[in-house]
Amino acid sequence: MAKRSHIAVISIPAFSHQASIVEFCKRLVEHHDHLHVTCIFPTIDAPLPATLTLLQSLPPNIHCTFLPPISKQDLPQHAPSPVQIQLAVSQSMPSLRHALSSLLSTTSLDALISDPFANESLEVAKVFNLLSYIYFPTSSMTLSLFLHLPTLHQQVPCAYRDHKEAIQLPGCVPIQGRDLPEHFHNRSSLAYDLLLRRCERLSLAQGFLVNSFSELEQGSERALQEYTNRVYLVGPVIQTGSSSDPKESECVRWLEKQRPNSVLYLSFGSGGTLSQQQLSELAFGLELSGHNFLWVLRVPNDTPDAAYVVGSNDDPLRFLPDGFLERTQARGLVVTSWAPQAQILGHASTGGFLTHCGWNSALESIVFGVPMVTWPLFAEQRLNAVLLTEGVRVGLRPKFNENGLAEREDIAQVVQDVMVGEEGNEIRSRIEKLKVAAADALKEDGSSTRALYQFGTQMANFLGQP
Repeated sequence: MAKRSHIAVISIPAFSHQASIVEFCKRLVEHHDHLHVTCIFPTIDAPLPATLTLLQSLPPNIHCTFLPPISKQDLPQHAPSPVQIQLAVSQSMPSLRHALSSLLSTTSLDALISDPFANESLEVAKVFNLLSYIYFPTSSMTLSLFLHLPTLHQQVPCAYRDHKEAIQLPGCVPIQGRDLPEHFHNRSSLAYDLLLRRCERLSLAQGFLVNSFSELEQGSERALQEYTNRVYLVGPVIQTGSSSDPKESECVRWLEKQRPNSVLYLSFGSGGTLSQQQLSELAFGLELSGHNFLWVLRVPNDTPDAAYVVGSNDDPLRFLPDGFLERTQARGLVVTSWAPQAQILGHASTGGFLTHCGWNSALESIVFGVPMVTWPLFAEQRLNAVLLTEGVRVGLRPKFNENGLAEREDIAQVVQDVMVGEEGNEIRSRIEKLKVAAADALKEDGSSTRALYQFGTQMANFLGQP
């Protein structure tokens, strides 16, 4: 594609999605230097501070713009955060139309790449005769689920969690209904209706760019290519840059004093929260395990994704069991709200990762070769946990009782199994191979780099460029 092309990209007001699509755009222009990208972000109240920080180091051929904010007061106050986010995106569509019209008045615009949860924009792209693609920040297994949901909706007559047979997506490990995203569990809910409509709209896209790589999801990639030959696995797309936050040096200094592979890192992502009871059980489980740990602690909340929409000024440390910090000070470090995850996972002292199974975190763990304790909370995280524990088998899942609580003894046992057990050693061997495969996929002749070039070629063909 000799001609200079301009692509608009739209995400959703969630940092994990925005971070992933920005990193993808950086990789895209690195390999297609004729491309210019404009990233467009809907907002709720105001741009996310973490996103503003992320955008400070963009190359000159990527520009960003924020759509006029949607007031949180105008969204259903008791709706789950994914519903609020999707409704805010829907309300932002007139602003997107205006932004695209303004771009077209000053420059040529060839294509729009959309987050799957902003795919009303595919209809806007059609109005402006733009090519349209979906950037999927999650696994190809999740893409397969979304593409097949309209069919599943007809085939499964009951609530998915009550469906007795495993759900078999082409090329994927079988999934129990209870491990589908929580939006699936109430088929009469607004959350499910919004998701179903978005899945039905995917057929408008000319192709799908997926944040995964062939060696990780060979089966689902093959099945997707049979379903549509316009699927490109272009990952792993992760954040690896350092930060100037003082917590970075604090964490690294502490890790430097620990033995190789001796530390369990615990983080529930940028918005995950545990209940007070579960937080206490986790603390006691860590204490029982006897292992070193670095824990990113957040104020507890009974809503597992509460930190995405409601901040807290409380000190998270005061919610720990009495005496916990004193009893574990020789082998544990607790930091509040945020830690430099890439630096921690890449450190030689880190030997395990207790993760909420957000796809960004899962990929980072694979890239750095760190075995996982999989602790999914919401969204597609249970689906990711199935892939990680039963598909590629690079993690173990704790036991949860009938009330959905992981108890301290079971937590201590799964930590032991991953950190020093025979099963943990086998996991370490498997994830080390995936680590090498992930690095190979990003090389100049790697599968993901080839897919990125194939995407560029296909777009050029659609545009009629030589």
